[in-house]
Amino acid sequence: MSSSEIEALINLIDDPDENIYKQVKERIVAIGEVAIPSLENVWEVNTFGKEFQQRIEDIIHDIQFEAVLNGLENWAKEGGEDLFTGALLVARYQYPDLDETDTYDRLTKLHQDIWLELNDELTALEKVKVINHILFDVHGFRGNKKNYHAAQNNYISTVLESQKGNPLSLSILYIVLAQRLDIPIYGVNLPNHFVMAYVDEYNILKLIENKMSGKDNQDKVLFYINAFSQGTIVHRNELTNYLQELELKDEEKYYQPCDNKSMVVRLLNNLIMSYDRLGYPEKVEEIKRLHAAVEKHRL
Repeated sequence: MSSSEIEALINLIDDPDENIYKQVKERIVAIGEVAIPSLENVWEVNTFGKEFQQRIEDIIHDIQFEAVLNGLENWAKEGGEDLFTGALLVARYQYPDLDETDTYDRLTKLHQDIWLELNDELTALEKVKVINHILFDVHGFRGNKKNYHAAQNNYISTVLESQKGNPLSLSILYIVLAQRLDIPIYGVNLPNHFVMAYVDEYNILKLIENKMSGKDNQDKVLFYINAFSQGTIVHRNELTNYLQELELKDEEKYYQPCDNKSMVVRLLNNLIMSYDRLGYPEKVEEIKRLHAAVEKHRL
């Protein structure tokens, strides 16, 4: 659609007939993000009043939301291979104008600082100590204990900027960095908490095969890592004790790596709970749609 056709539609936004406005809105949203510059230009020079501006803002929001929704669904449908991409798409829900270049630059800096301290002779524990030192000691990342349930803790861009997050977002950052360095660290979907597993890298394919066949894989996990407590090493019996405290059944799924889509689903669950606590029902409903888009491609 040409810019003149887009502008012709925009000129109909102020129509007093709600049915006409609804049809115009649907057509503009269907055009997608290419329509946003024209909408923003009209908003800035608006002479039609606040209702007209509000309608433009609503249309822009819907366009940006549909872009995130489609992006997340495509990411999940294609396998969810890049965890950072999935986490960034979630962040775009709240920050549609997110400067991804800045976010990637922050990630690259962390990656480079860790890489400089690594060598092939290090043991698994020594590699984790290097990551912990750079991430928590040098760059000062911490668990956000004062505002544990804050929605911002689930947006990876905010976590990279503020150096604060919750167990899941800090783990996602940790996992992204580790895997870019070919260190076999994966997420573990523990109830009410989130930890990571350092897997025997020479048996990772066997791990996946056994997981699909239902065989026991506990011998493939060398140890667990708690990002929220600055990379503390955790052992299997500690997870067992934790599950017992929660009075939960001791199931193997609580000890084994989960896939990237499961982590993004959990991010979205966190956001649903956060915005529900804050009393934002519109956001809750939108994020439920994002959740459903990933969930249907998860299994």
